[in-house]
Amino acid sequence: MAEDEKPKARQGWLARIAPGVRRLVSSRRETPDNLWVKCPDTGEMLYRPDLEAAKWVTPSGRHMRIGSQLRFSYTFDHGRYRLINLPKTPDDPLGFAHGKPYREVLASARKATGQNDAMAAATGEVGGVPCVILVQDFAFMGASLGTAAGEAFLAAADEAVKKKRPLVMFAASGGARMQEGALSLMQMARSTLAIQRLREARLPYVVVLTDPTYGGVTASYAMLGDVQLAEVGAAIGFSGRRVIEQTIREVLPAGFQTAEFQMDRGMVDQVVTREDLPVILGSVLRTLMMGRARLKAA
Repeated sequence: MAEDEKPKARQGWLARIAPGVRRLVSSRRETPDNLWVKCPDTGEMLYRPDLEAAKWVTPSGRHMRIGSQLRFSYTFDHGRYRLINLPKTPDDPLGFAHGKPYREVLASARKATGQNDAMAAATGEVGGVPCVILVQDFAFMGASLGTAAGEAFLAAADEAVKKKRPLVMFAASGGARMQEGALSLMQMARSTLAIQRLREARLPYVVVLTDPTYGGVTASYAMLGDVQLAEVGAAIGFSGRRVIEQTIREVLPAGFQTAEFQMDRGMVDQVVTREDLPVILGSVLRTLMMGRARLKAA
């Protein structure tokens, strides 16, 4: 089509009666799509900068799920830490496909989260105590336990033993990763052996249970801490509420499997807020490391 045959751009009514008037208002949307976040409890729309300033704790007290970078920055002193390089594992050891290939599922999760897998590790100080921290990110395939997470756990435990530092585990998971079959279940035993190496070195292992922690993770390293802390309102158990109710054909009590429910029954030592967690965790680590020093001296 020749240039003189191209259709003329549509003008506004004011430009038609007053030549030279230009459109000043852009039709492009200037407001970010994620400026408001819906509270899971009340349905209230929360201003994102306010929520970030509150460390992703809503006015209703809900401790929302956060990733490893935020967890590290909130927990380590002054937000300073060094990431630990984790071993690389095969992406799809079983050639698994259910609906779509496992490799594609992994690629989608990596693109969405910017993480290689569900677990990240870093070193730094908490309350002045040098330590190693492991974090599971529920946004990555429900923080399911696979070979990559198992290797990350072993690498962090080895770093703790090598540097003679306590290990802190922020657990969050829906359970084992079905796409890796028995290889996933083997990580439960491997992580337990790594915790035993910490015990032999007389190094503390502290677990912080976050929302949610279920399945094989609860059945292994999430319940083996010297001290078991939990964030307010975190869901903690092996099977979910709905599965249990369908199995026993009974209605479970309100608050079932929450951190507070589990503390009342001895499964958790203390329920803490995200704001208070660094101080309490630092105090726990100092106490345990002082006990280690006394044992060593004796």
